[in-house]
Amino acid sequence: MSDYILEMNHITKEFSGVKALDDVNLKVKKGEVHALCGENGAGKSTLMNVLSGVYPYGTYSGDIVYKGEIGKFHKIKDSEAKGIVIIHQELALSPHLSVAENVFLGNEQCSGKGVIDWTRTRAKAAEMLAKVGLENEDVNVPVNSLGVGKQQLIEIAKAMAKDVELLILDEPTAALNDEESAKLLEIMLELKKQGVTMIIISHKLNEISYVADAITVIRDGHTIETLTKGVDDFSEDRIIKGMVGREMTNRYPIREGVTIGDTIFEVSNWNVYHPEDPERQVLKDVNIQVKAGEVVGLAGLMGAGRTEFAMSVFGKSYGQKISGTVRLNGKEVDLKDVRTAIDNKLAYVSEDRKGNGLVLIDDIKRNMTMAALRNFFSKNGVVDANEEIVKAEEYKKLINVKANSIDQTVGSLSGGNQQKVVLAKWMLTQPDVLILDEPTRGIDVGAKYEIYCVINDLAKAGKAVIIISSEMPEIIGTCDRLYVINEGHIAGELAKEEMTQEKIMGCIMADNRKGA
Repeated sequence: MSDYILEMNHITKEFSGVKALDDVNLKVKKGEVHALCGENGAGKSTLMNVLSGVYPYGTYSGDIVYKGEIGKFHKIKDSEAKGIVIIHQELALSPHLSVAENVFLGNEQCSGKGVIDWTRTRAKAAEMLAKVGLENEDVNVPVNSLGVGKQQLIEIAKAMAKDVELLILDEPTAALNDEESAKLLEIMLELKKQGVTMIIISHKLNEISYVADAITVIRDGHTIETLTKGVDDFSEDRIIKGMVGREMTNRYPIREGVTIGDTIFEVSNWNVYHPEDPERQVLKDVNIQVKAGEVVGLAGLMGAGRTEFAMSVFGKSYGQKISGTVRLNGKEVDLKDVRTAIDNKLAYVSEDRKGNGLVLIDDIKRNMTMAALRNFFSKNGVVDANEEIVKAEEYKKLINVKANSIDQTVGSLSGGNQQKVVLAKWMLTQPDVLILDEPTRGIDVGAKYEIYCVINDLAKAGKAVIIISSEMPEIIGTCDRLYVINEGHIAGELAKEEMTQEKIMGCIMADNRKGA
């Protein structure tokens, strides 16, 4: 009997004549955690979609050997019947159904007459939740009343309910904070003890190094190498070298030739209340200012109010009973809606590129030009289609969007390239102030570097840039100055030379002590 539960041999998959996978090979041992690493668009998710039957047998060449037998999966149900379950990056839960209903969605617990047995459903759901550390969770509450971290664990409980033997997790911690991510990794190690084999796709290399027994690196649709813990170098730098094909001595490009000018963006005494609860104050007397050519960070823990601040300033997209003043280039402005914000040269790249940033079924060109359409690509209500094409081509090249053409559907792009399209969309509005909310979430180190270069170019052009990031090394590596936000107010301000993770956490802890 082979040590390998899974062998994928010579897998080749094409889309419109372009090879997304070219003779890829993967071997996974029974009971191990096996990581797939690679840049966005390398083919990791495509390979897992082949394995799980999202791309049916016959649409690719090569063989899947699972538990010693050739796997011919025509749909997801076929792979699930064999114990292979995939959890995609976007959660597949029904928000208004209960936790119990979600755990057995598509796998209903029925009595002999085909009627759902709710007593058994709730009891077994509680049993599955206990396996993922949620033994005290109420199985009757709607799943959308829980945080993203718990929802991710419910996805795993859902997989456990299908008698999973091989669990595939695609970017499971992308939307989680550090505490939730750490809990999920411990759950994975616990599942490993229970005999579950796992394949994890992640761009968080520190998590990969911690949880994985082996790492297979994929680059441009080819398998490059497999590293084994305890045998090969498992350091982040070594993994990056395999992913990008070169040493990356500096993950944050040096910003040169930037002159920091006058203050062009200033928010004073900013107060915001929760959109559904007029008594709950979310932001309290926030004051920030950003100069031309300056990159300023907003650091803080999840839920501190950073995104709420950005959205409330950007055309009052969040909250109610908003008070305070915004000054752009020294002039007080009333940013009453998104259109007014855009007209006043303010842009906001949201943290959820798929939900709020892009129209996934539309092409690259339209996504790039939509925010600037009224001011830059139309006259008397008539769109200049030629100018749209020219600018979309220019920006595709400028920020290196990897796509066949500007007519390609945005939904077919990798995460990193989607993020570049969102950046281009707002750059085309020619803003003076650009707020970037989690600009590199869920993308690889190579694509991150390219986005940092774009940020540097914006600073060189005299723009004011604000970065919100949950990754402290990113904030420290990219910003000239930062504000620490805690529980809806400014807890501290740090200059470049003062920025360390310890200082940031120190500001938060000191602020918590004040409020105690």
